[in-house]
Amino acid sequence: MKRSYTKYSTGIHGIKKILAETAFLIFLTLFSFNVVNSQTTGRFAKTKTYRSGEKLIYSLKLGPFQAGQAEISLQQVNYRNQPVFHAKVIAQTVGLAEKIYSVKDIFESYFDLNSSLPYKAIRNVKEGNYTSYCELYFNHKDTTVFSSKTDSLYKTIPGILDILSSLYYLRGLNPVYFKPGDVIHVVTFWDDEIFPFDLRYKGKEIIKTKYGKMRCHRFDPVVEPGRVFKSEDDMIAWFTDDKNFIPVKVRFELIVGSLRCELDEYANLQHNMEILP
Repeated sequence: MKRSYTKYSTGIHGIKKILAETAFLIFLTLFSFNVVNSQTTGRFAKTKTYRSGEKLIYSLKLGPFQAGQAEISLQQVNYRNQPVFHAKVIAQTVGLAEKIYSVKDIFESYFDLNSSLPYKAIRNVKEGNYTSYCELYFNHKDTTVFSSKTDSLYKTIPGILDILSSLYYLRGLNPVYFKPGDVIHVVTFWDDEIFPFDLRYKGKEIIKTKYGKMRCHRFDPVVEPGRVFKSEDDMIAWFTDDKNFIPVKVRFELIVGSLRCELDEYANLQHNMEILP
């Protein structure tokens, strides 16, 4: 099912709507990579790209101004008497953006140590005057998801992931199998529905970060023109070309200006970050 969008005005109300939907798109880009393309099935990295205790902090900048921050943490915990990973992201606006349109979104996921398939996901959002809380329970044997928000059971597809466990699924893939020009079909369960979209793999590039130059894999998510974007090519995401395979930068070209989401801090990575001389 395709999600419908609203065309926005350029007034304060329109800018608030743009900020809210941009936050949604950032989360989708960073966290929702349930890759179901048959070319990638089974092609996982030989070594783990992450470990318990990992922490990633991102800054969101609109032009020269910082508009928000997102912190992602990962811990090994017990869920229903079995060891699982618990991932949590807290994303919120700061500074002027906080005064214009306050956003604080919290996502959590309890997923399998090996397959990254989720058992439970939590979405707790506050965007302006809007609030929403939902727990999802995944039954992969029956390919269903139960939503506490609607008190309903939904039929899904094999291997469905939630918005956060998807990031760790993607990081478990071996990017050596990606070829420039590949279109990766992405599916995640979002807002009580199956949400598909496409990523185009563009190859490797060297980019500048606060840590120095880094060799990265570039992905171009296909976006819908006319909402907040001028064309379908107005979003780019870069993942490190090392054993960590983490997103370090996402760039958006929006109606209201250029937006960047960049890795600002990290801790307890599984492998050393590879910085070019």
